[in-house]
Amino acid sequence: MKWNKKGLIYCPDGSDGWKNQFAMLPTPILLKDKLRIYLGFCDKDNVGRIGYIDVNPADPLDIYEISNDPVLDVGIKGGFDDNGVVPVSIIKNGNEIYLYYIGFQLGVKVPYYMFCGLAISEDGEKFTRFSQCPILERRNDEIFARCGVNVINDNGMYKMYYVGSFGDGWTLSDGKLKPLYTMKYLESFDGIHWDTEPINCMNFVSMDEHGFGRPYVWKSNDIYKMLYSIRTYSRGYYIGYAESIDGKKWLRKDEEAGIGVSENGWDNTNISYPYLFNYKDNVYLFYNGNGCGKSGVGYAVLEE
Repeated sequence: MKWNKKGLIYCPDGSDGWKNQFAMLPTPILLKDKLRIYLGFCDKDNVGRIGYIDVNPADPLDIYEISNDPVLDVGIKGGFDDNGVVPVSIIKNGNEIYLYYIGFQLGVKVPYYMFCGLAISEDGEKFTRFSQCPILERRNDEIFARCGVNVINDNGMYKMYYVGSFGDGWTLSDGKLKPLYTMKYLESFDGIHWDTEPINCMNFVSMDEHGFGRPYVWKSNDIYKMLYSIRTYSRGYYIGYAESIDGKKWLRKDEEAGIGVSENGWDNTNISYPYLFNYKDNVYLFYNGNGCGKSGVGYAVLEE
């Protein structure tokens, strides 16, 4: 693959309370004649809420509208998502839109917990939580995080790729405790209940790696393909690529991702959270640059 970067689409200017900073985890869907990109925006206290930017599907640099209010706000006090929500995956299921999101809850002896929730909408404007509980509850070997999901419908079978905590759950990087997590795989018949035993589907290839970020998976010529984020001690996040025959065990081919940091500008130190979108003859790659969304959201177009 080779990607032609088109530039920065949007970054908050600090003038709006609930979307004061960050535009993270771009999650696009086509709604009639506009391409809606759901994003996680943060207030000055780093509490996330989900909003969107509507752009021209033929030219995503052309912004039509920016949401005035969140489509999904923080959860109830004491809930798994009471300290922030960000989008991670979206699918259409009949007349409904399923938006999978990460809920954040602060910890006492650890910084926070992250689990996956589901919100449902009929029009893409307002979403209602399926449950006040996460659809991925904690497990004995995934105590701190089951999040960063990507869901696909593969011939009627819903398949989820997500990052889950492992080992002691935390590592020290840049003087901060950061979660340790690896890539897992689950199946579901309805996209809501994920009761199968997770499969560890991807491993680290060096001691420099200590986490994966939200992946994006698609199928082409009977081969499953994945773009995903790799978190390292030495250079933060960058984007990798992998392939799979069965969608469960993956062969990493990170050198074929076709996209890296720029020499200067909004994405010159790290890039993360890729999400593909096909529009007519174009394949777009939406992604975050420096600071995992601190510098905004941009896109690239597939050349080959």
